[in-house]
Parts: sequence; C-alpha cells; structure tokens
Amino acid sequence: MSNFVHPCLLQLLPLLFFVLVQLLCASCQSASVDLNPEDKASLLLFRSWIQDPVHGLSTWFGSNCTNWTGLVCQNHTGQVISINLRNVNLSGYIHPNLCNLLFLETLVLSENGFTGQIPLCFGRLQNLKTLDLSHNRFGGVLPDSLMRLRQLKELTLNGNHDLGGVVPWWVGNFSSNLEKLDLGFNSFHGTIPESLFYCKSLKYLDLGNNYLSGDLHDFFQPLVFLNLSSNSLSGTLPCFSASIRSLGVLNLARNSIVGGIPTCIASLEELTHLNLSFNHLNYAISPRLVFSEKLLALDLSFNDISGPLPTKIAETTEKSGLVLLDLSHNCFSGGIPLKITELKSLQALFLSHNLLTGEIPARIGNLTYLQVIDLSRNSLSGSIPLNIVGCFQLLALVLNNNNLSGQIQPELDALDSLKVLDISNNGISGEIPLTLAGCKSLEIVDFSSNNLSGNLNDAITKWSNLRYLSLARNKFSGSLPSWLFTFEEIQMIDFSGNKFSGFVPDGNFNISLEFNNGDVRRLPAEPFLAIRNIEIKISVLVVDNSELSFNYHLSSTAGIDLSDNLLHGEIPHGLFGLQGLEYLNLSYNFLDGQVPSLEKMQSLRALDLSHNSLSGQIPGNISRLKELVLLNFSYNSLSGFVPQREGYGRFPGAFAGNPDLCVESPRVKCDSGSLPAVPGKSFEETEGPISVWIFCISAFVSFYFCVVTLFCSTRARSYLLQTKV
Repeated sequence: MSNFVHPCLLQLLPLLFFVLVQLLCASCQSASVDLNPEDKASLLLFRSWIQDPVHGLSTWFGSNCTNWTGLVCQNHTGQVISINLRNVNLSGYIHPNLCNLLFLETLVLSENGFTGQIPLCFGRLQNLKTLDLSHNRFGGVLPDSLMRLRQLKELTLNGNHDLGGVVPWWVGNFSSNLEKLDLGFNSFHGTIPESLFYCKSLKYLDLGNNYLSGDLHDFFQPLVFLNLSSNSLSGTLPCFSASIRSLGVLNLARNSIVGGIPTCIASLEELTHLNLSFNHLNYAISPRLVFSEKLLALDLSFNDISGPLPTKIAETTEKSGLVLLDLSHNCFSGGIPLKITELKSLQALFLSHNLLTGEIPARIGNLTYLQVIDLSRNSLSGSIPLNIVGCFQLLALVLNNNNLSGQIQPELDALDSLKVLDISNNGISGEIPLTLAGCKSLEIVDFSSNNLSGNLNDAITKWSNLRYLSLARNKFSGSLPSWLFTFEEIQMIDFSGNKFSGFVPDGNFNISLEFNNGDVRRLPAEPFLAIRNIEIKISVLVVDNSELSFNYHLSSTAGIDLSDNLLHGEIPHGLFGLQGLEYLNLSYNFLDGQVPSLEKMQSLRALDLSHNSLSGQIPGNISRLKELVLLNFSYNSLSGFVPQREGYGRFPGAFAGNPDLCVESPRVKCDSGSLPAVPGKSFEETEGPISVWIFCISAFVSFYFCVVTLFCSTRARSYLLQTKV
C-alpha cells in the first residue's frame, strides 16, 4: 500500500504547488489595493483641515488602501466604500471634498471633536447606508440635503449638544431602508414629526434628552427600541399595539405623562426594559398588570402611583425574571407583599419614599441574588429580619427613616460583601456587635439617630475602605479611640450628639487622603445644615440577563463633627493642619486652650468652635481662606481684639459671648493700648484697686521694718528713752 501512495503524491505535488502559488498571489492582491487617485486627493484635503494631535492618521500616505487607518476600498476600483475614524481624537471642520467619495457606504466619525454644521454636500453621498457623527460638536440644524440619502439605514447624530432646531418633517420618509434613527442628547425642540409614527422600516428610535413637546402618540410600526426620555412630552400612555411582538426597550422617563398605567402595556411580549419614572402617573396598579418573565428592569419611580404594592408584577421562572424593580418615590401604602420574595432573579429592590407599614418580610432572605435593598423613608416597624443574611451577595442595605427597633444582630457579619449600611433615624438599640468586623467591605456606615449605646469597639477598625461613618445622635460614651483618624479613604466622621468624653485623639491626621488633599474643589456655598447632611445616590444598570452594574455617589463634604459631647482638653494642632478638610465642628464641648492657626486649612468652608472654654487670642489673618462661608467662635473665653483688616468682618455674630474680645468694624474701634495683657482682665483693673492695695501693703511693711530696726539699735533706744523722760 505504501509503494502505491508515494508515486501518487509525487505526481500531485506540482498541482498542489500551483494551487498554493495562486492562493498566495490572490491574498497578496487582496492585501494590496491601490487607492483611487481622486479619492486619495479628497482624503488628503480632508486631513489638511483637521487637527490630529495623537497622529491617528499618520498612516495616510502611499497608495495601498489597506495601510490607511479606518479605510476600506473596493478590490477592483480602489474607490473608498467605508471610513471609520471612531474615537481617534480628531477635531476641526470637515472639508467639502470628502463628499467626492461618491461610492462611500459607511461614514463613522463618532467620538471626536468635529465642529461646525453638518456639511450640505453630504446629500451627494447617495450610496451611504450608515452615517454616524455622534458625540462631536456639530451645531446648527439638520440639513435638508440629507433627504436625498435614499439608501440610508442608520443615522446616528446623538451627543451633539448644539445640534437642534425642529426635527425635520421628512425624517421619517426620506429612506425606505431607515432602520435606526438616533438624535438623542441634542437640542431638538417642537413636536415629533408625524412621519416617524408611520416609518415602516424603522426599528430603533432614540429622541431622548432633547426639548420635544406635545402629546405622546402611538407608533404604527413594529419597533424594537424606543427612547423618548428626558423631554416634555405629555398625554397618556398608548398601548404600542403594533410593537406587541417586537418592542424590547421602552423608555419614557422624565416627561409629563399623566393617567394610569394601562394593562395593555403588559401585552408587549418581548419587553425587557420598561422605564416610566419621573412622570405624573397616578392611580393604583391594576392586578391584571402582570409582565412576562422576559422583563428584566421595571422602573416606575418618582410618580404619584397610589394603592397597595402589586402582589404580582411579573412572571418568574428559576432562570429568568425581574432583575431590577424600582417603585420608590410614590404613594404606595400597606405592607410589603410576600409575592415580591418570589422574584427569585431580583438583584435590586427599591421601595423607598412611600407610605409602607408593617414588618420587613422574613422571607426576603430567599432572594439570594439581591445586591441592593432600599426600603428607606417609610413607616416600617419591627426588627431587621435575621433571614436577611440569606442575601449573601448584598452590596447595599438602606433602611433609614423608618420605625425599626431591636438590636443589630451579630449574624449580620455574614454580609461580607456589604458596602453601604444605613439604618439611621430608627429606634435601634444596644451596642455595635464585635462580629461586624467581618463586614470588611463597608464604605458607608450610618447608624445616626438611634438609641445605640456603649463604647466604641475595635470592629470598626476592620472597615479599612470606610469613606463615611456617622454615629451621631445616639448614646455612645467613653473615650474617643486612638484609631479614629486612621482610615485612608475616610471623607466624613460624625460622632456628634453623644456622651463621648476625654481628649480629642492627637495623631494619625496624615493618613486620610481626603483630609490631606489640598486641591480646593470649589463647591458652591451652602447653609450650615446642608454641609452636615449627606446624600447617597445608588444607581444600578441591568447589563444583561444575569448581571447588574452597581454604583453609588456620596454627596458630602470632607469633614469631622465631634460636637455636642463631653470632650475636654486642648484642640490638637494636627487637626488644623488638614489641607483638605472642608468642615470641622467641635462646638458644645468643654475644650480649652488656644485656637490653633488656620493658615493651612485652604479648603475650609465651615468651622464651628462655639460653646467651649477656649481662651487666648483669635488666630491671624484668615482673608486667604477663600472657601470659608461659615465661622463660629461664639461663647468662649477669647480675649484681645480682632482687627477689621483680618477678614473676620464677613462673619457677623461669630464672636458673640466673648466679653473680653473686641471686634473692629466701621462703627467700632479697638484701642490696642487698652487691651488686656492677661486674658480675662482689663487694663483699668490692673492699674486701679489692685495697685492701691499693693501700695498699702508696701507702706505697712516699710513702716514695720523701720520700727524694728530702731528698737534693735542701742543708740536709738537710749535717745528715744531720754527724750521721753
């Protein structure tokens, strides 16, 4: 057999070699397409008008089309059929010679810095199927010449904030092939043109984030994607009947839509994302409004929907169902239905800012995929259910502003992925369990306004990623621990309104990155109370069927609040060396000693040292502290005088209750020669009664000394006796 095979292979070798050579030649020819000379000249003129700081077009030389970045040419003619220069950091104006590329089918210039108006000559590119100019700086209006692009399938112009005017009447009927129209994040106004409601080929329509107005009408084509969010559309919700078997994403958020939610919306078989938030929807949700298991995200937040929470809002299976449910900021009342605990796929549950009562269902622990629970600002009662530890993937647990009671259960340490824990403004009592040291991922902890007590334990030191810690308005006692300022990421510490005693810990001030960041953030001036408050904005985004993107934004100043405690001793000088500190409140304590220098606190916006026992003189010139909007040194024992030139004049009332302190103003002049040399005592007092008393004592001592001396001298004693006789 082997003798037969080898001769055959030898005969086939020339043929195989010939085929291989042909293939190599073909690949060489396809890899080397000569650019059409006229197209090349037009492209070079296009390049001459634009700025290319990162040299993204440095390959635009020679004649080989395949070497030119972003270009595709026809194999035989060398004419350019595709240009894709997405995100190449180009800027400038588009040269009109680009419109000489008459065989161009795809033009993508998105995510650059092109300016000016969309060239009128684009209407000459009649073979164009895709035009993407999104995320540039184009302005003006949509040129009517684009209606000549009869082959166009995709027109994407979103993210050009100066591009606007009225959406042209022809935009829905100029091309029978148009499938995608994206004009989002621009400045279009007026009503939606009627042609868009009847464009049969249209599948993807995005007009979000514009200034469109008028009533919302139904569409008469099978859309797949519809985004009209962040406009001023009014009217009631249509049924979108033509899209019953196609519509997957429906976003009508941030408009002025009124009325109830029609049950026909649940008939949209392919719906995966429904966002009706920030409208004026009202009435109760019908029990017949039950979506299919394909729905992943349902957002009805920030409306006026009333009545009980729906017992069943969507079908669910073991492998599919709702991932995000947001019914927050409405007027829902009653208890949390047990049916919600059957949404096995749920990863984010927002029910905050409603009128809910009753207890948190213990079976909430069955939702093992939950990452976010926000039940804040309701009237929920009872304790935090122990079964909540079944939500072992939990990242945020927000239960503030309810009527919850009981204690913090030690078993909560099982939530070792937890980043946000907010149980503030409840009636929770007891101590912080030592076991919470297991929650090492914690970044935001707010236990304020409860009935918690005891000393601070070292469990808190294990929260190495801590950014915000508030134990304010509780019943904690004991000394402040030495590790108080040892958190590298800490942004705010609020221990106000407790019974902490002892000294303010001295040291470890150089660890916090926020406290030591000297870059002033130039935040707007805010009232005192607003500086103390924080706002945590939690946002989630459904990425696909099984993944949710979690994020939160902490709106708070970089600050320390130890006010309203029993602290005494001097203020550590290191505390006043924190260049990034914006807010410091040590008021209503028993602190003494002098006020340290403020010159290093360049970011300081609010300082309150009132109602203490501080003495000495006011620190020097603060006119360089440009960010300072609030200052309070009142009700201490400060002395000396405050010259008008020092910059304190813009804080009226900041020095009230300091009787030995003179504050200069246009109406009040301080005599520096008559100011106390010793804090707390005036010059007149020193030269008055005290001086007279000292003189009397001195005279008496001198007289007594003279008498004793005379009687001790023999000659003097004889002289006095002889005279007497």
